[in-house]
Parts: sequence; C-alpha cells; structure tokens
Amino acid sequence: MFNKDSLTRREVSQLRSQRWYAPETIRAFAHRQRTQQMGFAREEFMGKPVIGIINTWSDMSACHSHLRERAEAVKRGVWAAGGFPVELPALSMGEVMVKPTTMLYRNFLAMETEELLRQHPIDGVVLLGGCDKSTPALLMGALSMDIPTIFCPAGPMTTGKWHGQITGAGTHTKKFWDQLRLGSITPHDWIELEGAMTRSIGTCNTMGTASTMTSIADAMGFTLPGASSIPAADCRHPQMAAQCGHTIVDMVWYDHKPSRWLTKENFLNGIVAYMALGGSTNAAIHLIAMANRASIQLTLEDMENIARRVPVLANLFPSGRALMDDFFFAGGLMAQLKKVGRFLHRNARGVTNHTVEEWIKDADCYDDDIIRDLDNPIIPLSQGCALAVLRGNLCPDGAVMKSSAASPQLRHHTGPALVFDTHQELSDRIDDPELDVTKDTIIILRNAGPVGAPGMPEWGNLPIPKKLLQQGVTDMVRISDARMSGTHYGTCILHVAPESAVGGPLALVQTGDLIELNIDAGTLNMQVDEHELARRRSALKVTHKVFGRSWAALYQQHVTQANEGCDFDFLQSGSDIPEPPIF
Repeated sequence: MFNKDSLTRREVSQLRSQRWYAPETIRAFAHRQRTQQMGFAREEFMGKPVIGIINTWSDMSACHSHLRERAEAVKRGVWAAGGFPVELPALSMGEVMVKPTTMLYRNFLAMETEELLRQHPIDGVVLLGGCDKSTPALLMGALSMDIPTIFCPAGPMTTGKWHGQITGAGTHTKKFWDQLRLGSITPHDWIELEGAMTRSIGTCNTMGTASTMTSIADAMGFTLPGASSIPAADCRHPQMAAQCGHTIVDMVWYDHKPSRWLTKENFLNGIVAYMALGGSTNAAIHLIAMANRASIQLTLEDMENIARRVPVLANLFPSGRALMDDFFFAGGLMAQLKKVGRFLHRNARGVTNHTVEEWIKDADCYDDDIIRDLDNPIIPLSQGCALAVLRGNLCPDGAVMKSSAASPQLRHHTGPALVFDTHQELSDRIDDPELDVTKDTIIILRNAGPVGAPGMPEWGNLPIPKKLLQQGVTDMVRISDARMSGTHYGTCILHVAPESAVGGPLALVQTGDLIELNIDAGTLNMQVDEHELARRRSALKVTHKVFGRSWAALYQQHVTQANEGCDFDFLQSGSDIPEPPIF
C-alpha cells in the first residue's frame, strides 16, 4: 500500500485536471459537456483525480495482446480508490512484427506518451507495456511530463516445451535455426516448433530485453515491488494491475511524481538488478536515455563499475538454464535483490513511497539454484559479467558486450577482419562455401547503427558462416554498430560508437585488417597506423541510405549515438514546456 507518512495531501483545486473541468467558463462547460456525452455522470469525474492509462495493446503485438483486459483491471482499481480512469491508446511496438526495428520507434512512443499526457486533463498515469522498447519509451515520456506515474509490466509468457525439451523465446529459436541449417532437425520439426515455443500471452520468457527492462523498472521503483516477475497468465497479474490503479490515485493526491523521489541511486539500484540478472546489453542504451530525461547524469562507466562487482546470479536463459516462470516461483526479483542487498541504496524510494529496505525485508528465496547467492554465481566475475565496456581506436566513445557470454578462448583474440557494408550483403554471402573465412576471422557489420540503419536493429548477433558450423565452430568474434537481442549469446561486440555512418572508425576498417580484442584490458583496436587511417578517412564516402522525408528522416537528423542513449537531441532534458493554454 502507498505510504503517506511525511506527505501532504493536495486539495482538489490543485489537481491538474481542474484546469479543464472546474472553471465556470464556456470552454470548461464544453469539457464537462463532452465528457457527459460519453455516458459519464457529472459526479463521476468532477473533483476526482483523472488517471490516464497509456495502453500499448495491439493485435500485432503478441506480448501485449492481454493489455485490453489489464486496462479494465486498472480501471477497477481507479474507480475503487475514487478516481476517474481514461484509457489512451498509444503506439504498440511488437518486437517481432515491427520492421525494420522497434528501436527506430522507441522515441516515437516516448513523444506520444509525453504529448498524450500534456494535451489531456491527466493528473496521474498508469503505463501498460513490457515488450522490449515499450518500457523505456513509456518511462521516457512520463519522466519528461513529470506527473505521478506507475508502470504496470505486461509480464512474461508461460514456459514452452517441445519433445520434452524446455523452450524459451528467442534463445532457442536461434539454436534451432542453426540446427535446421545443419540438418540436425527436420523442416517438420521446425514447423512443430512454431506452435510449441511461445504458448501464452506475455513477453519473452527468457532474461531478454523485455524482462531486463521491466526488472530494472521494478528495481528502480517504478512498479509495485516485485510486479515485473509475475507471469502474464497468472491470476495475480490482473490483481497487480488493479492495485496499480488503486495506488496511482493515492500518488496523485500526494503529488508523488518522479521528480519527488527519483534519484541517481534509483538508477544504480536498477543497474545492480541488471547485472545480477545477466540482462540484455540493450539496457545500456535505454538507461542512459531514461536518465537524461530525468536530468540525471548516467554513463557507461557507472554501469561497468557495478558490473565488475555484481556477478550474474540468476540461473536464467540465456546465461543459465531456467525461464521466467521458474524465477517467479523461486521468489522473483525481490528475492534476488535481497541477495545483492549490500550493493543497493536501501533508502531509495519508489512509487509506493516505501524504501528498498522495506520492499525486500520479507522476501524469501525458494530455490537457491535459480536465485543464487553471491558466493555461488552462475558465472563468476573471473569469467565475465553482464556488461563489459570496451574502448580503443575502433570505438573511442565505447562499445559494449556481454562478456559472460563470450567464449573463454576468444577473450583475448587477434584476427583478420571480414567486412560487410550492409545486412543484405551479409545475408547474401555468409553461407557461400567459397567465403574466405576461418574460425579466427573477425566478422564486422557496419552501417547498422542509429543513423546508418537507421534505428540500430538487432543485427549484432551475426551468424556463423555455414562452412564453419559444419566444422563445429559455434562462436567467433563479431563486431558491429548494431544491437543484439537480449535472448542471444556469443562473443559479440555491439554499439560501436561513433557508428560508421557518422564517420566513426568502423567506417575505416578494410577486409584483412588485423583487429585485437582484449576483454580483460577493456580494449578493441585495429592494427592500422595513423597515416593509413588518415588516408582512408579523406576518401570516405556516404554508403548508408539517407532519408529525405518520414519519421526516418527526423530520426537520422536528431538521434544521438549509442553511448548517449539514442534519444533525440531536443528531448534529452527534463520538462521545460509550459502547460497548454485552455482558451
């Protein structure tokens, strides 16, 4: 329940919605009139907190297909607490269906969220989302608006099985695809897998980007404590949604908006959870973007400092063996946070106005193999961590990788580059039996970053050439300015900044150049002398597609680089836009 201690309840006249409804003017008359036109009696909305429900439901977003019903549960909680709920549909970004990448539209949803809240008489908001980019997008928009906000996560899907094997979304898809390419499974098996792997509503059931980001939001305090772990199909999920509706009404009365409780310590707590869970590298971009919206300074170094101290503890795919159902029944995120409590800022608060100390004090772990102690990590720090930051002449502004997913023999590796300028070129050539490639080759894809793609797609888990798969090679060093799905694995260096499309050093690499990766030293360098690099730079030409219109044009003109959060340059500061005039 919401903690009201030391807070002062507001008067009705202080509610933002009263600017629309309360005055005895012709314009306010029209607002009241049109609300009653929809079937609401005057007493149902006058003098009550108006709660916006930003709903990213869509028939093209399987992860969010249940959010229409969850919106009704939220409304139930709002009505019960004495508020007036209004549902506002917003852009839905189903990770699999949206092309070329949902990352291209993250900032779109963030802008839409902010503007929906600004233009309407909304006092507080419940955000319904969960699929990869929807969580940071919704929070970015709400942070810029800065009204009382609570996030209601969509929840992970139920565990799948095929021929007795547990199957997780994303991670197993990639493994089974490689088996199909090798002939280890049949086309009939492949068709069977389509219907067996993703068998319920909800987000990916691995520790991919979706569960990484909802867990981070939970650890930061944006959800009801532990909400991110509840499976979408569990009866406790709609109960949690209703409680979100009840809580947001209290938050409005006490003006408990993000700027009143959100600090850098909340972000650092989110990062501790991120590392302990072995979360997706995508979080590195989203966290920086979210912090910028709150005018909080957060860097890759902040994340790396925690990554070096907090090992991967959660025994979850892709780092471990279990899925999100198992994690929930083992105790969920609060149990995991309790086990890393010494790294947390325990006095930090969240949407309930309780401290982290209060969230975790009664948390219990019911399976120490799934939610592990610090002295029994799934991956010891000596073997890697959830996020390693690399720097060097190939990535002066940084590159990232999940070093815990790297093969031990590749942690310090030097090999010749094999460069692909486009994803299409890579797709066309990668399985060519005549491709000049060995297990020591370093595969590079460029023009796949924020500007170059545009939108920085999840192309970074570059495929192993078929001729090498047939030789038993299962991992290689791969480098790109793209991202990688949180469900994937391997020695993949991502988010190279600056990207090649804006003249970053990746644009200068040529096939055959020697590249040296040293994870322990945190370096990534090409062994090419400065005079040769200067010559190549003077001959650089634009090789990526430049858009002249549409959202893609706006994106290319204003998106920042990966190390800066890939937000738009004109949106990164906090809210400085005045309230809309009501004439």
